[in-house]
Amino acid sequence: MKNLQSIPLFKNMTLEELDKISQHTTTRTFPKNTVVINEGDDTDSLYLIDKGSVKVYLSDDNGKEVIINTLEAGEYFGELSILTAGKRSASVMTNENSVLTIIHKQSFKTLLLNHPSIAYTLIENLANRVRDLTENIKSLALQDVYGRVIKTLLSLSEPLQINNMDKRVIRKRITQQEIASRVGSSREMVARILKDLALGEYISHENKQIVINKKLPEHY
Repeated sequence: MKNLQSIPLFKNMTLEELDKISQHTTTRTFPKNTVVINEGDDTDSLYLIDKGSVKVYLSDDNGKEVIINTLEAGEYFGELSILTAGKRSASVMTNENSVLTIIHKQSFKTLLLNHPSIAYTLIENLANRVRDLTENIKSLALQDVYGRVIKTLLSLSEPLQINNMDKRVIRKRITQQEIASRVGSSREMVARILKDLALGEYISHENKQIVINKKLPEHY
């Protein structure tokens, strides 16, 4: 079933329903730095990430980028295009060699019409997705740069015990510019915040990973 069970979009679906969905998919491999979709495209497919990772971003005519999100194996993008008409709202590029499972709109529409239970579960899962996106927008609108940096560090990290101490670690290497693009700030501002956190021993850099050693201050 092409790992559909691990995709949040298909959470709570039965094995039989997942099998029906898998019959409407194709799989493709995309090299690193391949633009999968462009903002403004008239595309009609949902993409599931089987392997690798992608960045979702916006850019202007001058080439300035704002990274909205980074998605990895088990996540998905382009879900609105299989349910509604309209142009892509953001661009997506692979960060590394990636394998994507693709579901085309017309095929999926036929599936939903024939299996209402799948449609209902899908709506529930999409509602949860919208709730998460709303929280991200709220963060950008109401938090200052420091608050957004902290939120980003915490969201990218996972708990880990180091020398019998509870810490958090960002396993995947992320640059200051990538963090800046995520929070809508300059690289210099992000560099200053990270430097100050390191001086206070709140974070450290070990084996090209960021380790969060203790609870981060709420205010800068």
